[in-house]
Amino acid sequence: MAFAKIGFEQSLNSVVEHKNTNTLPSASPKPLALVVFLENVGHISGVPLPPAATQVVDFVTEEYAKLLLRLYGAYRRYDQVIILEDERATGPELVAALTQASRHHTVDLLLLVHGRPGALVGCRAQVDVGPETFQPLLVAYHQDPTLLNLRMVFGLNCYGATLAPIWLALGAKAVNGAVGVNWLPEPSLSIFLRNWLSGKPFSIAFQRSHQTALRWAAWIWPAAPDGSDHPRIAGSRQAIFGVRDITIDS
Repeated sequence: MAFAKIGFEQSLNSVVEHKNTNTLPSASPKPLALVVFLENVGHISGVPLPPAATQVVDFVTEEYAKLLLRLYGAYRRYDQVIILEDERATGPELVAALTQASRHHTVDLLLLVHGRPGALVGCRAQVDVGPETFQPLLVAYHQDPTLLNLRMVFGLNCYGATLAPIWLALGAKAVNGAVGVNWLPEPSLSIFLRNWLSGKPFSIAFQRSHQTALRWAAWIWPAAPDGSDHPRIAGSRQAIFGVRDITIDS
């Protein structure tokens, strides 16, 4: 799968911190760290829920994501895993985690949050992480490129493609993002993690994840008679951006 610089896209059919002294060998000059920005807020697009149900959805989905990380070996493959959730799912906390981890690690980022065009939705949907966070970070990074050692960004956030140029400008080598509202967080996350953490290239892990999610979705939301996507599938389509393909060991 080809990668290109900013603008290229190819469509395809509680803080928990852990240090592992037995990380698998990596070709990276620094050990690896994984930052997970995790905040479900209990929201399901277009579905009004009472407060109690919202809290249950928030808790279950976040615990499920953390279980997947353990199940597929994130704590074996990364020297450090930093999870920002609930009160720590904010712009300042994200910047602090990325910059501090970058001092001694190569950093990958998982975005397991909702999103808006140009922004992530943070703590309890009361905080947006957008230009007020990214613009100062971009300025600081351009003044001092050693500030960040960001390598990969994988996100389930809605409108994730609108943030891809920012992640690339901050040094990321491979990024994905939904073009609209993403209705397919699963099986996207579990398939991506299983492939990525087992050593598959980012492009392959992404492609397997996205194509499987689209196949499942087609059973629920069939195409129109003219062959066009159901609106929920159209919004969930992902794009891939980057300067080169990578594996967890590269």
